[in-house]
Amino acid sequence: MAIISISLNDENVQLLDRIQETYGLKGRSDAVRSAINSAITEMQDMDNLEGVVEGVLITIRSDHADPWMSLIQAKHVGSIKTQLHSHLKNSKCLEVMIVSCPADELRTIIHEIHASGKADYVRFVSG
Repeated sequence: MAIISISLNDENVQLLDRIQETYGLKGRSDAVRSAINSAITEMQDMDNLEGVVEGVLITIRSDHADPWMSLIQAKHVGSIKTQLHSHLKNSKCLEVMIVSCPADELRTIIHEIHASGKADYVRFVSG
């Protein structure tokens, strides 16, 4: 088994410890493996989408003033049928988008959101 070293901020360490506690895992390494497995499952779900997909894309982000999400939405305006933007506590924003588009386009949208590094939460719920 490979040993790697990672740097985490205090919030990520707390979340990692929460994962460990919630799932009754032996240590932080098991928590990291669990988080990786969860991400792999999500990636496989996205890979299995085909044809035209419809559903809800939910994103939580910080910094309302940063236009990065608006730029992504404008780029994919034909795929986003309805959008709701709401201000949350701690200066975060909730974006709820009803999407209908080819699976490849949805994967592109989600990839662009993740690649920004500015989303706290991204989830697609298929209709």
